[in-house]
Amino acid sequence: MLPPDEIRTLLNAHDDPLHRERPRDFDAEASAHRFALLTAALERRFGPSGSAGLFQDASVYGRFSVADGAGPAGRLWVELSNLGGFVTAGTGTDWSADSAADLSAEFVTWLDEVCTAAGCVLVPLELLLEPYEGPTATLVDDDRLFAETLAALGPDGPEGTEDADDADDEEDLQALWCHRYFDYV
Repeated sequence: MLPPDEIRTLLNAHDDPLHRERPRDFDAEASAHRFALLTAALERRFGPSGSAGLFQDASVYGRFSVADGAGPAGRLWVELSNLGGFVTAGTGTDWSADSAADLSAEFVTWLDEVCTAAGCVLVPLELLLEPYEGPTATLVDDDRLFAETLAALGPDGPEGTEDADDADDEEDLQALWCHRYFDYV
C-alpha cells in the first residue's frame, strides 16, 4: 500500500472544484472495467453473499457489499470513486473509525493487491475520515450553510424552535475526505 502522505498527495491532486462528480476527462469504460475487476475478485472471495451496485449523482462510482456474517467482522463494503481510481473499504453501515478497525490486515493486503491489479489506489478509511478543507463544496458544506442561515435567524431558530443537539450537529458539519470522493454531490 502507498504511504499515507503519498495517498494524501493523490487525493489533493485529483480534487477539482469544477468537476465534483467526475473528472473532466472521466473514462466511463475504464471505470466500468475497474469496477468489474474489483467485483469479480470480491465475488470469488465471498461467493453469492456479495452484491454490487452503481451510484448516480455521486462522486462514488459503485459499491460491493457483503451480507452480515459473510464478510470480516460482519457486513463489509468496498467502494470505487469516480475520481482517481480510489477504492476504500469498511464494515458496518456507516463511515467511522470502527468500520476501518474491523478489517483484518490479511484482507487489506489482499484488497490492496486486487486494487493494484485493477489500476486503482486503495485509500485506508482512516485517511478518508480526516477533515477535508479543499476547494470543492460537499453536501456537508451545504448543510453547514443551511445551519448558519438558521442561526442567523436568532437563538430560537425559525418560528421559535431550538435544537438541543446543536453542539453534536456542529461536529457532523465538518467535511471529511470521504464526503469529497465517496458521496452524493
